[in-house]
Amino acid sequence: METLLVDRAAGVLTVTLNRPERLNAAPVLMWRELTEVFSQARLGDEDRVVVVTGAGGAFCAGADLTEIEGDAHPLVYMRAVNDAALALHRLPQPSIAKVDGVAVGAGCNLAFGCDLVVASSEARFSEIFSRRGLSLDFGGTWLLPRRVGLHRAKEIAFFAEILSAPAAEELGLVNRVVPREELDSFVADWARRLAGGPPLALSATKAMLDDSNSTGFAEALEREATAQVVNIVSEDGREALNAFLEKREAVFKGR
Repeated sequence: METLLVDRAAGVLTVTLNRPERLNAAPVLMWRELTEVFSQARLGDEDRVVVVTGAGGAFCAGADLTEIEGDAHPLVYMRAVNDAALALHRLPQPSIAKVDGVAVGAGCNLAFGCDLVVASSEARFSEIFSRRGLSLDFGGTWLLPRRVGLHRAKEIAFFAEILSAPAAEELGLVNRVVPREELDSFVADWARRLAGGPPLALSATKAMLDDSNSTGFAEALEREATAQVVNIVSEDGREALNAFLEKREAVFKGR
């Protein structure tokens, strides 16, 4: 990988955007590499949780506009953006955005596209697109209304203001805000706990929650029943029951 650092340890896949000299602004290659990493994680069983973060004290300054003005045709660039957004959305594993510094534009929606967002107290978010004469991308038009409601989403998008981490948390865009010096340890703890959880059950729960806005109540109940049967008859289901009876921690294998 030329634009990413990829680390795997104890079921945790950590993907670090690695262009600190550009505040991790994303060229076409970065979106393509993100697509590749997310797609590999989706098809494998080694990764239990995915952490996305940025190098050098920033998360992501969005698109590398200098590249768009140079060699990359806008349509080529946007297809790469969309592929990465879809690959992230399709991850069956829980994903955590670990945000320090700026997360703006497509970088903002890369963070919001993760299942959980943990930010340092120094993090800043902005749907900065309108300031650049652009409309939202990287799924922002889908993500924002689901997190803050339609009218608040329009306010955030239209005015493109910079949101502090506490303000983003108050709006429901961020799960937790922690001091910068505690960011790594906090996310590491969440990632460890998720990596030790039941992969089949967590994946099913994630999928059903993601689809909840377009699912009727009766259909939701049917999907829950089907997922629960799969959980109960799985090896992990039997392991959970045995661990409960034996008063020990369960060891889940995703089978």
